[in-house]
Amino acid sequence: MSTSPAATGLSVGEWIQRQLGIGMGRLPASLLKRLVDVPVNADGEQMAPEIAMLMSAVAKAPDFSDLSPAEARAAELKDTRIYGERPLPMGHVEELELPGGLAATRYRAGTSSAGLVVYFHGGGFVLSNRAVYDAPLRFLAHHSGMDVLSVEYRLAPENPYPAPHDDAMVAWEYALTHAARWGIPLDRIAVAGDSAGANIAAVLTQRLRGHERQPALQALIYPVTDLAGSRPSHREFADSPALTAKQIAWFLDQYAPPGVDRTDPHVSPLLADDLTGLPPALVTVAGFDPLRDDGLAYAARLTESGVPMALIREPGLVHGYLTLTALSTTSRDAVKRIAWAIVRAMA
Repeated sequence: MSTSPAATGLSVGEWIQRQLGIGMGRLPASLLKRLVDVPVNADGEQMAPEIAMLMSAVAKAPDFSDLSPAEARAAELKDTRIYGERPLPMGHVEELELPGGLAATRYRAGTSSAGLVVYFHGGGFVLSNRAVYDAPLRFLAHHSGMDVLSVEYRLAPENPYPAPHDDAMVAWEYALTHAARWGIPLDRIAVAGDSAGANIAAVLTQRLRGHERQPALQALIYPVTDLAGSRPSHREFADSPALTAKQIAWFLDQYAPPGVDRTDPHVSPLLADDLTGLPPALVTVAGFDPLRDDGLAYAARLTESGVPMALIREPGLVHGYLTLTALSTTSRDAVKRIAWAIVRAMA
């Protein structure tokens, strides 16, 4: 049943946009294939038809990398209001203030929890915040049965490298200090993130190697692992409407400006000399993502290093599918698989 504009807080025009977008995504695949060209990648994988329809619309939209960071953030938040998943009800939502003025939100779906996921959002180190990720992380908490701690780390260009990684360490130590109060054993705390957030989670995991308490799991969703190199997927999907080469360069110029060594393992975790002894990992990649090969390369190195590792490939999806669940049943199913994989890995 559709929700009225008044109930959603959207204007009538925005509500109509939302209904059209969701309605198009729910058309039968056979009909969508007649309405839009469905791409096939070099591996012979076919894009999900509703994603192909969405990408055809995104390609005509203004490019956020032509805006200032503040303007791009405002545009992203507006799109989230219109097209984002409607937030699931939670048993408990807690707004937290961390040391140094950082903020976080803790979600618990029910009355008890199977553990805690310390989560770092995507957005190229420049965009996004807890508001943009409110619905996706409620979805993750609901389907995993675990608490999710959504961390509002500092963003570039106001706070370039290494600010997000310093904030990640603060968030980790806060989680360790408060886990008992939340009823969560210290050996049931995972770290996770998507895209830039997955980079933050991977670097944090490397920094914590040898510490008394390490993450029980690192869940890396379409991670960026090498900010210095280029791989075949970067070139094949350089014009992907979900994440173009131009947009990647815009992000990196603000996060890692001249003077930052992009080959440093704390910038590019794939380039670390040694990955042995790290906690178990879950890596997910999308078939039409320029960062696909970053994730595959990191997964391969973890496996070669003897780290227990599970890889999920989503052949029909694009970068950013975590936030596309309202418009794409394929994305929705993929995020459920992430939640279930985290549960299996933590078991």
